[in-house]
Amino acid sequence: MWGQGHFSRASATESVSFSGIVQMDEDTHYDKVEDVVGSHIEDAVTFWAQSINRNKDIMKIGCSLSEVCPQASSVLGNLDPKKIYGGLFSEDKCWYRCKVLKIISDEKCLVRYIDYGNTEILNRSDIVEIPLELQFSSVAKKYKLWGLHIPSNQEVTQFDQGTTFLGSLIFEKEIKMRIKATSQDGTVIAQAEYGSVDIGEEVFKKGFAEKCKLTSRTDICEEKKLDPGQLVLRNLKSPIPLWGHRSNQSTFSRPKGHLSEKLTLDLKNENDAGNLMTFPKESLAVGDFNLGSNVSLAKIKQDQKLIEENEKLKTEKDALLESYKALELKVEQIAQELQQEKAAAVDLTNHLESTLKTCIDTRMKNLAAKMEILKEMRHVGVSVRFGNNLSDAIQVLDEGCFTTPASLNGLEIIWAEYNLAQEKIKTCEYVNEGNILIAQRNEMQQKLYMSVEDFILEVDESSLNKRLKTLQDLSVSLEAVYGEAKEGANSDEILKKFYDWKCDKREEFTNVRSETDASLQRLVAWFQRTLKVFDLSMEEPLISEDTVDNIDEILEKTESSVCKELEIALVDQGDADKEIILNTYSQVLQKIRSEERLIATVQAKYKDSIEFKKQLIEYLNKSPSVDHLLSIKKTLKSLKARLRWKLVEKNNLEESDDPDGSQIEKIKEEITQLRNNVFQEIYHEREEYEMLTSLAQKWFPELPLLHPEIGLLKYMNSGGLLTMSLERDLLDAEPMKELSSKRPLVCSEVNGQIILLKGYSVDVDTEAKVIERAATYHRAWREAEEESGLLPLIFLFLCKSDPMAYLMVPYYPRANLSTVQTSMPLNSEEALKVMKGVAQGLYTLHKADIIHGSLHQNNVFAINREQGIVGDFDFTKSVSQRASVNMMVGDLSLISPELKMGKPASPSSDLYAYGCLLLWDDKVKSLLCSLIYYRSSMTAEQVLNAECFLIPKEKSVPNPEKDTEYTPYKKEEEIKMENLDKCMEKTRNGEANFDC
Repeated sequence: MWGQGHFSRASATESVSFSGIVQMDEDTHYDKVEDVVGSHIEDAVTFWAQSINRNKDIMKIGCSLSEVCPQASSVLGNLDPKKIYGGLFSEDKCWYRCKVLKIISDEKCLVRYIDYGNTEILNRSDIVEIPLELQFSSVAKKYKLWGLHIPSNQEVTQFDQGTTFLGSLIFEKEIKMRIKATSQDGTVIAQAEYGSVDIGEEVFKKGFAEKCKLTSRTDICEEKKLDPGQLVLRNLKSPIPLWGHRSNQSTFSRPKGHLSEKLTLDLKNENDAGNLMTFPKESLAVGDFNLGSNVSLAKIKQDQKLIEENEKLKTEKDALLESYKALELKVEQIAQELQQEKAAAVDLTNHLESTLKTCIDTRMKNLAAKMEILKEMRHVGVSVRFGNNLSDAIQVLDEGCFTTPASLNGLEIIWAEYNLAQEKIKTCEYVNEGNILIAQRNEMQQKLYMSVEDFILEVDESSLNKRLKTLQDLSVSLEAVYGEAKEGANSDEILKKFYDWKCDKREEFTNVRSETDASLQRLVAWFQRTLKVFDLSMEEPLISEDTVDNIDEILEKTESSVCKELEIALVDQGDADKEIILNTYSQVLQKIRSEERLIATVQAKYKDSIEFKKQLIEYLNKSPSVDHLLSIKKTLKSLKARLRWKLVEKNNLEESDDPDGSQIEKIKEEITQLRNNVFQEIYHEREEYEMLTSLAQKWFPELPLLHPEIGLLKYMNSGGLLTMSLERDLLDAEPMKELSSKRPLVCSEVNGQIILLKGYSVDVDTEAKVIERAATYHRAWREAEEESGLLPLIFLFLCKSDPMAYLMVPYYPRANLSTVQTSMPLNSEEALKVMKGVAQGLYTLHKADIIHGSLHQNNVFAINREQGIVGDFDFTKSVSQRASVNMMVGDLSLISPELKMGKPASPSSDLYAYGCLLLWDDKVKSLLCSLIYYRSSMTAEQVLNAECFLIPKEKSVPNPEKDTEYTPYKKEEEIKMENLDKCMEKTRNGEANFDC
């Protein structure tokens, strides 16, 4: 159990060494310093430790127990709590000395391993009797940190953390204990130091213990410890009580003998004589003297002086008597101590005699135990200790190092020239010039194709993936051994220093191992010679002095060699050695990372080359065809013509004098089918545009130049939103008068989905801006689509007959926030879900550098009362124009104070409007304070992480100590809440500013 983390109790007043003899330690002195090793932690201030000098004793105890206990019988009958037994520890199945603490059942009992401090529940069958020579006090002692105690209200988690923290400072570490006192139960109260660290102070700083408040009794004890006379008394096994502390002094018993009797008699006579000489003071106070009295004034003064001297002598006599009693008690106690020391000396002598008889046996068992460890250590090896794995890693890096492919440099040059040719084509505005540039590009394309083939072939032959797998495995194995590497510059000097250090260490270890082998061979040779001496069949005479007289020297040399090899193999390396290994590890890891980056670069270029080759196989020396797109457009033209004709036919039938209802319904079904077919072809057209857009962006930038009739450039600029095949009159649109206060709005149904068509008046200048703004919004939506929190845009198209641009969006009837809150207000849980979606929408816009500027209750939608999205804005207006419209929620303006002061719109002003929309819910006031007071420090992402969105308030557990993630001003929350109503009032009146 030594060094394995299982420990036990020690005696408080004495300990017994097992160095072959029984040895009594001195009592603990005040301020005496002991060097100990922490063995078992009970709590944050209490632990067990063993003296540094007792390491050999523990090994000897273990050897004796391992020899005695397996043959010993289990304990029968009652267990004696004062007796020491042998216990079989469950984890390593070794025997250790223990005492019984508690009987749990007929078969189970709780024991403490007294030489280590830990406890365990054992079966009675695992507890055996041990011989009398092993019945001595424990090796370990129980210590308590001076001036500290565990708080009574400490929680279990903090108690465990405190125990773990003290263990990290003390467990299996050499510490200095400065002894302050010894409690009645034997616990040594001391100040613990590890190097320059005061362990008690560290425990107190971490809050795992509190400092004790010294009482008057403690203060008295402190003063006694400073008294040298009291320090002498503390060395006694049973401290002598002071006479002043005795409750009944009449019980004092004097020593027997002639001298004592004489001293008693003298004191008695002195007491009698004093009584005869005593004169009552009252007799001298007589006032009936007259001038004629025979008593002179001188006589009276003389008698008065005698009386005072008599009183003084009586006081001195009482003091002497008291001192005598104290000395008598001290003599008795010293006599008892002397008797105990004498008995201990006799036991020690007997133990020495028995130990001397088994000295060789003990040494041989200890050497055999060390040999077992040495064999295991040699079997495992010490490769990591000497950096063999680092040497192997360096060899792997050097031997199979991946270098830049020879074809890569040429490929990079041709790629650069090819990209330059593509850029020229992209910026070209004339077809004739473009054809020349395309021819040059195609010539460069041929060269690039050949260079790509050479590069792909070279990479395929280089076993790139296998090398990368080797590097990754090497990196993982090294990180598992050495952990995280520190940053540092590459230096060959570090590797050279490592190799020199490794050679020196290897040479040292080789010499030590050779010395161990030689010592063991000498010991084996001695045994072989000794066998011949004791072999009666040997006829050749041998002199015993020549064969057996040097066994002590041989054993000493062998033990020294074995211990030295074990020390090199098992003792922790020094700081200098660790620094060399860690520096080398950092260098090796940097080389691995550098090669991995090179491989990643080559792999990326390899992937691009594969894609280029695959694309060029189909389009080598020719441009992609747009015939399929033109075919779709032709089909669309035919379908739209048929649809218009059917619409005219339907109108004619409806306006006739005798309309045929069945014929009208049949035509309506045909119109619906034709309209669905039109949209189906429009979606096919979009797919073809997407394919051509991808080709134009990657490989063929000349497509918009060569085929201007397909409008590819407009489609690309709109982010895939613009379509030129959709027209307003093709839709069976129903005007939405209740929503058309600012722009014409119509509602229709496409493929089973209700859509809303928004009309914008545009001219030559505003048309491009509308397309650009709608495209930016659409790209932001496409990043996350359903998770974006934005209203999706379906199509954007321009009217051919009128200066109008139409935007097609989904229609959510009566789902805007204003309508929902008027008809059936959202409850708290629904409101949090909806407003979290709105916050996500603002986050998506702000991430794309888009300021909404006109967030209000009419363009925030609560879909199914649980999903909130942000509606689109007027794409004909700039940010400042959108933000200048004064929208109200209730009687509160949504325009932020800085906008009223003439400052530009910002994400902060969007969040101000968002905060005002939250005002119907009282449970989000903490978030509102941050949105209204400190908008400059708030972002939409922080709003998303607000506690009210993460955990609904109805289900959350209050925690006053937890700061919310959405405001750094928690301490000022009470002040902000008090001023919230004032700020709202100012905002309503248009007086709000940044100081509200």
